[in-house]
Amino acid sequence: MSEVSAKKRIWGWFFFDWSSQPYNTLLLTFIFGPYIASVMGDGTKAQSAWGFGVGAAGIVIAILAPILGAVADKSGNRIGWIWLFSAMYVVGAFGLWWSAPATFNLTFVLLFFAIGLIGMEFATIFTNSMLPDLGTKEEIGKISGSGWAFGYVGGLVTLILMLALFGEGANGKTMIGIDPIFGLDAATREGTRFVGPLSAIWYVVFMIPFFMWVKDPKPKTKVPLELGKTLGELWGTIKRLPETPSLFAYLGSSMFYRDALNGIYTFGGIYAAGVLGWTIEIGIFGIIAIITGAIFAFIGGRADAKFGPKPVITVSIFVLTACSIGIVLISRETLFFMPVAEGSSMPDIAFYIIGATIGAAGGAVQSASRTMMVRQANPDRITEAFGLYALAGKATSFIAPISIGIATAATGSQRLGITPLIGLFVLGLILLMWVNPEGKEKKPA
Repeated sequence: MSEVSAKKRIWGWFFFDWSSQPYNTLLLTFIFGPYIASVMGDGTKAQSAWGFGVGAAGIVIAILAPILGAVADKSGNRIGWIWLFSAMYVVGAFGLWWSAPATFNLTFVLLFFAIGLIGMEFATIFTNSMLPDLGTKEEIGKISGSGWAFGYVGGLVTLILMLALFGEGANGKTMIGIDPIFGLDAATREGTRFVGPLSAIWYVVFMIPFFMWVKDPKPKTKVPLELGKTLGELWGTIKRLPETPSLFAYLGSSMFYRDALNGIYTFGGIYAAGVLGWTIEIGIFGIIAIITGAIFAFIGGRADAKFGPKPVITVSIFVLTACSIGIVLISRETLFFMPVAEGSSMPDIAFYIIGATIGAAGGAVQSASRTMMVRQANPDRITEAFGLYALAGKATSFIAPISIGIATAATGSQRLGITPLIGLFVLGLILLMWVNPEGKEKKPA
């Protein structure tokens, strides 16, 4: 078999972002989350339940992510792990088909959703750890940004397919005015529920280039894995984190700002459905946010290559903090403390603008975040480092959804329920001040 070219390896790696993005775009944010709200019939109750369910999955990811990363660094078999977690992605996504309104079982639905989410997050750990193998330090910013932009485009394509061909509105028709294709029954929401199988099939088809072109440069070890020793070394790495203040600060910073960003993505659709009464408008909102996300992930990758990832992350967090404040100040009755006339479209326009801005800043910050992790990490323990990165992203990942769930339940208000995100962004910004953009540490005296 001929050697796979460097260009093909990069494109194969891009296809993971393309394949996996529908879980975030369709299931977490724009289609399945709002569907849960509509089936439960109570936006506040749905937001609380969704928060607790996603938070529980986050706890599992936080506990296991660094362990899996450490094991993978020892065994060298990252591709094998990606196969395993890809299977979880597919099973979890496909299982969401069985969420018909008449037989809706919240526990069953959240279980399958969590299986798929855990599979996606763990597969991402191993694919992210391959980034340093794809180019030089100067090149990986562009590679990361281009990959993230490509992933956004994949999410956009699947969202348009769902809205145009499958997802039924209140009138039983799709966004282009037709019945859901394949004879799917709008009365039992089969068009919308097809989002699960569609995400699973999309992943299976488009991961083919990844598995064909991306090869793990680390050969499998012939020495049996000593799990106890590996875990001991991992624990030693965690205990020594304060000795590497830049890495320690970055993990802490990313822990908070990525948690807040995930909170926006997770609850954006449910929030718009409950506060503004959106249905089909959520899809339009999603298309706008994804387009700006793709554009600014690409632009952010170029800015990353020129200025480094830290300035990109800093500016993005400032923008996301402002957007979080703006979200809380928008309702059908008021817009930034000013009353609006009944039936006014101003709240909708404002939410569209904020959504576009969140998409732009989110695309840039996520791309720059993984290149920053490459700069901070020990090259010999890169998968373990991305396991810690996932731990940082998930160790408090339950805080955003669970705090939103608690705040929403306590106040009885979806608007006030979103406020914890503001504090998380601010904490991330403060800790970022201690991060060395080059990842270099001062040697102890």
